[in-house]
Amino acid sequence: MKIRTLGRHTRESLKSISRNRWMTFASVSAVTVTLLLVGVFLVIMMNLNLAASSLENDVEIKVVTDPAADEATVKKLEQQVKNTPGVSEVVYSSREAELETLIKSFGDELDLYKQNNPLGDAFFVKAENPQQTSEIAKKIDTYDYTDKVVYGEGKIEKLFNVLNMSRNVGLVLILALLFTAMFLISNTIRITIVARGREIEIMKLVGATNNFVRIPFLIEGIWLGVLGAILPMLLISVTYIKLYNVWQPKLDGQMFQLLSTTPFIYQLNGLLLFMGVFIGIWGSFMSVRKFLKV
Repeated sequence: MKIRTLGRHTRESLKSISRNRWMTFASVSAVTVTLLLVGVFLVIMMNLNLAASSLENDVEIKVVTDPAADEATVKKLEQQVKNTPGVSEVVYSSREAELETLIKSFGDELDLYKQNNPLGDAFFVKAENPQQTSEIAKKIDTYDYTDKVVYGEGKIEKLFNVLNMSRNVGLVLILALLFTAMFLISNTIRITIVARGREIEIMKLVGATNNFVRIPFLIEGIWLGVLGAILPMLLISVTYIKLYNVWQPKLDGQMFQLLSTTPFIYQLNGLLLFMGVFIGIWGSFMSVRKFLKV
């Protein structure tokens, strides 16, 4: 397509928007309301997903060695644990450090055990995929000179089930909201185009090709999508930045954190703008198609 022709189509789309102000307002309003709902829901779900990921990353396996194991045996076991498929990190803790931790937790009356430390060395193990923690723990438990392997058996399985269910439910809700948005917006755009069905028929009768008729409406759909996305982008950005500045200082050091405003706001705005443009194009394409059969 020539640049001059594209420029003509762009001017025609802008004139159409100006001439059909009420229908344009209805279409832009539908896009705005829907993208605002989608944007708010995305903010909530993406922050909840961050919290879920933080919970998963806090899951670790504590491997307690046999107290009778000597230093060479412990080093050999540490290397074996590091070489276990799926293990991302192994942190060594000596039996002396383990006893100090126990004393801090239960009081100085345990000081007497310093003379004859009954504890074994320990390794704190993290999995590359937290969902595989249970499998890795059971594998490590089969190694020689492991006294105990503790990973919250029974509890983390329930935790992962809840997190997976929450993610799946959130994904289904977002998809359902997007499909609803596409249906509502395409219907609104269709009403706009139906009102101009006569204009399309005349263009076809004088020999205009399908693409020549279709392109101005597709460009118009892009304008409607962009205009409809501006207000949700501004409202959500300003609100999220204010909420982040108020709540993030209070959440420092806590398990639950908010997504940093940068680059999250830019990513979210880009996603909303893309959805607005896509829905506008899709709605225009589907709506004008029936009038091209003349």
